[in-house]
This record gives sequence, structure tokens and C-alpha cells, in this order.
Amino acid sequence: MTVSKDAFTNPRETWDKRFETEEYIFGTEPNAYLKSQQALFVKGGSALVIADGEGRNSVWLAQQGLSVDAFDISPNAVAKAARLAASAGVQVAYSTCRWEDWDWRSAAYDHVVGIFFQFADPVARQRLFELMARALKPGGLMLIQGYSPKQLEFNTGGPGRLDFLYDESLLRNSFPDFDVLELRTYEEFVVEGPRHQGMSGLIGMVARKR
Repeated sequence: MTVSKDAFTNPRETWDKRFETEEYIFGTEPNAYLKSQQALFVKGGSALVIADGEGRNSVWLAQQGLSVDAFDISPNAVAKAARLAASAGVQVAYSTCRWEDWDWRSAAYDHVVGIFFQFADPVARQRLFELMARALKPGGLMLIQGYSPKQLEFNTGGPGRLDFLYDESLLRNSFPDFDVLELRTYEEFVVEGPRHQGMSGLIGMVARKR
């Protein structure tokens, strides 16, 4: 699902409208790249999931035995996430807020996870990346999945703007105090609910904070 211009100018209203349906528009299964890194998530650890939407990724992390915090700008999305967690029999601490308003405590988490959260312009994105890094404990893991510039050719989701997309150089340079464990750019057919399907240009990174 390609993001409209309104998603940048009125993000809360735009996303709340999209999430008001009872249907889970991005599905209830975890992101495939996140799930592929399952071995990294050790029971008893802590995780923060940013812009978590309807909860599919935070719920999956809680099912791995992690203590999970998650936030999203949309009240409708957070309400659906809470219902999903309840139906799965897990607990997630959900908050409704903008990323700018989240309590970015230093060294608070073993994992910080961001899946398809390409809503910030380059200046704001750098600040967001800095806050994500700060929230990790030394030795903690950052996992990011996003769209690469190739996604502009597929047009099957994402912001539809080149300056909002990620490449390997951007991610490496944005996290200079991390050791990159995996960084790959690839193409894959995405199936994530009724509103997010199709061949996509993707990038995935796992990095450990020194």
C-alpha cells in the first residue's frame, strides 16, 4: 500500500482512518524478515517495536518470551494490537504516541525493531535513528526492515519518495557505533494482509551496538 501525501501532512488522521476497519489490513502474521531472525530473540529479553501498527510484530516477539513495549500514532491501530495480543494470550505494553513523544530511555532494551516505518524525512529520520540507538543496551540488537529505492519500480507499498527509502550506505552510516551482522538488499514477493501484497524492493539489517 503506497503512502499518500496526507500520510506525511496529517499522519494520525490518515493512519487512523486506514486502521478503523475490523480487518487487519497488514495481517496478523509477523514480518517475514523479522521471523527469519528468530534465533536472535532469547526468552527473557526486552524489545521495543516502533510504529507497530496492528501489532503483528510485537505480538510475535512476546510469543518468543520477550518483554515488549510498542507504540503507534494511530489509536485504532493500537486498539487492534491490544486485541491481537489478548487473543494470542500474551502481554505487550502498548502506547499511542508519535515517535517524537516516546520516552526514549537510554540503554533500556535488548532489541529495537523497526518494520516499514519510512515516514520521516531525512532530517527527522536521522534523529529517529539516533534515538533508536540510544534506547539499546550495549550489546543490544537493532533490526530494521524497509524499502529500497527499487521499490519505486514496483509501487506495491511504501512512501513512494526516493528520499524516504533506505540503501545499505545510509543504514551503515546512520549507525556508526554498531557492528553490522547482516545487511542485504533483495527483492521478494510480500504477502502481509489484504492491503500489502506484491513484488517489493527490500532491505534488511541486523546490527549489534558496541
